[in-house]
Amino acid sequence: MEMIASAPVCRHHVVRIATRRHSEFVDVTERLRALVADAGLRAGFVNVQSLHTTAAVVVNEHEPLLLDDFDALLERAAPRGGIYAHDDPRERTVNITGGERINGHGHCRALLLGASAGLNVVDGVLELGRWQRVFLAEMDGPQERQLSVVIVGESAR
Repeated sequence: MEMIASAPVCRHHVVRIATRRHSEFVDVTERLRALVADAGLRAGFVNVQSLHTTAAVVVNEHEPLLLDDFDALLERAAPRGGIYAHDDPRERTVNITGGERINGHGHCRALLLGASAGLNVVDGVLELGRWQRVFLAEMDGPQERQLSVVIVGESAR
């Protein structure tokens, strides 16, 4: 039996997303599948990372009522109209820029969710469970967002 060596794959992409609402779950699964296919990856992994502190990356079901429930849960955990020291210019002394948004709630929500997700690729396919989808979770929109996507593994070519 002849062994065919496969070449290593290492690719980086920036996925740009324009969110439309203050709080929103943007399904990026098909974009990630296309990047994996384009890379010609046979086996490996994809790391998806938000480049923002008020946006997260989550994996769950794309079911509208579930997403509404989760949005309501986040509102209870970190209410938009709540009081946050991050938003008080008398208290906060670091990382201040002009024209900042009042977004302590968005930072707290994103901290609960996490900035990245690592996903496996098996036999050239992004391995997700039956109902799993990958989302950018917007916590302070609408805004222009970016996801850093790194694809690493062995080539199918």
